[in-house]
Amino acid sequence: MTVLERASAKRRPAGWVAPGPRPRGSAGRPELEPSSEEDLSYLTGDFRIFQRKRGHRWSLDDFSTALIAIRTGRALPSVERTADLGCGIGSMARRSIAFNGIDARCQVWLADLREAGPDPASCDLVTGTPPYIKLGHGLISDKEQKQPCFFETRGGLEDYCRAAARALKPAGRFVVCAGAQVGAHEEQRAASAAAAAGLRIIEQTDVIPRIGKPVLFRVYVMAVASEFEGTTRRLEFPVRDEHGGPTVEMKQARVELGLPDMER
Repeated sequence: MTVLERASAKRRPAGWVAPGPRPRGSAGRPELEPSSEEDLSYLTGDFRIFQRKRGHRWSLDDFSTALIAIRTGRALPSVERTADLGCGIGSMARRSIAFNGIDARCQVWLADLREAGPDPASCDLVTGTPPYIKLGHGLISDKEQKQPCFFETRGGLEDYCRAAARALKPAGRFVVCAGAQVGAHEEQRAASAAAAAGLRIIEQTDVIPRIGKPVLFRVYVMAVASEFEGTTRRLEFPVRDEHGGPTVEMKQARVELGLPDMER
């Protein structure tokens, strides 16, 4: 049984059909089979992503950023080219792209995003989930791969804003998540980071892990400052209700991202 067949055999809600195309699979290529320290996790529809079992894994901040990015992209006249900044381990990203069979239309840049990236002014939509915990504000994992994913060991939001500003077309949009640990200070930091890069926040979504709990993090939509006039739109995205079940908003989000209903 192939990796794809084993993954498809996992239990899913009765009657649920994954939207979108099926991945190409390993197609006989040994490097597209996960090692004993890896797995192929569901991403969207039947698409998979290579992840380390004991490393950094995609979670709510990636999910929420992707959700807002999809909604933002649908509101644009057209989206011909996109870029995701800091998409993780380059070798794993390339394997994931090849496994899903989209290597003819995706490219991975192996570089420091502070120095290189997409061609200037070439992207309609740019996304990013930068680390947003400052050094000294938490326990740093002893796993090397996890450290820069959570902590600002090599820069943070400001660097992502500058990289996005270089890549965006004049009418493009940048969708990025940022912390909310210290309230208004983080909001001001996001506004300052955007302004310093020539961008402006046009939408802010507060992600609430459970109704009644404080904001966990925020997802911002930014535009080129000279191309936008108006006020910032403020939204909330509650993930779970008072009883711990998924909210209506979360159920709808999973549909939009090609995922089945959450199980209790």
